[in-house]
Amino acid sequence: MAAGPGREEPAPSGSGRAAQGGAPQGGTVEQAKEACLRLLAVRARSRAELGQRLSAKGFDAEVTAVAIDRLAEVGLVDDAAFAEQWVQSRHTYSGKGRAALAQELRRKGVAPETAAAALDGISGDDEQERAAELVRRKLRSLPASVDRDTALRRLAGMLARRGYPASVAFPVVRAELDAAGYAGGSEPGDD
Repeated sequence: MAAGPGREEPAPSGSGRAAQGGAPQGGTVEQAKEACLRLLAVRARSRAELGQRLSAKGFDAEVTAVAIDRLAEVGLVDDAAFAEQWVQSRHTYSGKGRAALAQELRRKGVAPETAAAALDGISGDDEQERAAELVRRKLRSLPASVDRDTALRRLAGMLARRGYPASVAFPVVRAELDAAGYAGGSEPGDD
């Protein structure tokens, strides 16, 4: 697709068809923006994610940077908004704790200070309440033959895998086991 006069800069030298094997190299800023828009139509993405995807498609670093900067100028690419949305969505629907969310944002290329600001949207009370919901749901499917100590380890392990620290996991699990009157497979007097 060719850009009209004055609409876009020409692609930097080195883009177009490479002499080695005819593999496509580079592309125009307009093509890079279109590729980004297709990716953003599926879900929000960080600048780093878009950069990686464009690089994998063969766009030059300069073209990629200009395209992403232009999309950021109009508000379509915003790492802070992306991080907030990611944190709220993954915490609410996947039950992820702050540690797991921080790791996910790091993998997505979100700056640590931007990630920290987004993670501040989850209070300690929010994290405890979500952990308690997860434990209550899992507790319903736990076999009655499982003793309390095993249930405690399994449930705390489930929370740890979702990014909840032990300082949250163990008190929440104990409280939920107590609230459910969970004795598990232990017989009276087995203490």
